[in-house]
Amino acid sequence: MDPLFLKSVPILRKIEEAGFEAYFVGGSVRDYILGRPINDVDIATSATPQEIQALFPKTADVGIDHGTVMAITPSGTYEITTFRTEGGYSDFRRPDSVQFVRSLREDLQRRDFTINAMAMDTAGNIIDHFNGKRDLAEQRIITVGNPHERFHEDALRMMRALRFVSQLGFELDDDTFHSLQVNGPIISKIAVERILVEFEKLLAGTNKKRAMALLLESELYQYLPQLSNKKDHLMNVLNLPLDQLEMIEIWSVIMVQTKEEEMEATLRAWKLPLKTIRNVQRIVQLIKQEPSFEKSAFEVFQAGHDMTVQASKVKASLTGGDVPEAEESAHQHYKALKIKAMSELAVTGTDLVNWRQEKPGPWIKASLEMVVKAVLDEQVSNDKEEIKRWLESCNPS
Repeated sequence: MDPLFLKSVPILRKIEEAGFEAYFVGGSVRDYILGRPINDVDIATSATPQEIQALFPKTADVGIDHGTVMAITPSGTYEITTFRTEGGYSDFRRPDSVQFVRSLREDLQRRDFTINAMAMDTAGNIIDHFNGKRDLAEQRIITVGNPHERFHEDALRMMRALRFVSQLGFELDDDTFHSLQVNGPIISKIAVERILVEFEKLLAGTNKKRAMALLLESELYQYLPQLSNKKDHLMNVLNLPLDQLEMIEIWSVIMVQTKEEEMEATLRAWKLPLKTIRNVQRIVQLIKQEPSFEKSAFEVFQAGHDMTVQASKVKASLTGGDVPEAEESAHQHYKALKIKAMSELAVTGTDLVNWRQEKPGPWIKASLEMVVKAVLDEQVSNDKEEIKRWLESCNPS
């Protein structure tokens, strides 16, 4: 058994010793069977939230209305959720009501996919009422019961289905895929922030191209922020070496055909952090520059190391170049810079004011930029006295 499970076994046993059932459930059980890394465990129990609170001296109500209590113990914190059934999903995301039950089977029956609807006891025995182990072996994503019902309970499950295709390398069951095609419009009922999390997990998966192909084939993409008119571009994106790109670089590839004046609104529609938006805008701006920004030491200096590497990788992916080679070339371009930050420049604005005996003003910034360009282009050494003589010879106005 995985060390994370073993560490948690005493929690389950304490619940069992009080006369209740307790199991590991969900994704941790799935990943354990697959031999994948396990980051956390979910515990489900027949005990009610109040009964769990009575068992553990220190708890926190992290979601008590839906049956979840956090037990705070010397060995760690554990979210423990009561077996439950759910009724009504008017917002296509959360149950309108929750009923606590004593049946594990009823609890597992409400879950999304068969591969996530298994439980494991403290002895490592797998409880599998819905053929999750079979579907793991057959490498397919299939809902527990009617896919139409599961997706109407929580429309985000449609994105999760594609995310699992990407992460696990599995295929969608035919009925599950057909339900994506039929129910696509209800994904718009889901908060964009939640869609973004699933979409970026999809883009980070090892089978992302297949997942994106299914996103397009199912036409679910039409209901994602600002993607409804990008099918042709997204089809082309599938032919790019996405596995060699980081998340911000993939966003840049997706945005490269978006008009500059529309890009910010498009990225904001996805609720991306402002820093990410600015970086994507800058990467796209750099790769569209003619002549190539990589040929200008000053452009590389302004972009900085990370942006230079990211833009170079994106450009190579779009033009059929060798991405690792472009990355190495970008490293070398940056490494070759005579200075890599304004703080490394041998002169300051104060020096310029003293030399010219003029009041500070916009001319300082322009002069410093001229000096930086000259140092980067090796017209002058990065030495204060040499820069002073060079400026005097230039006689800037």
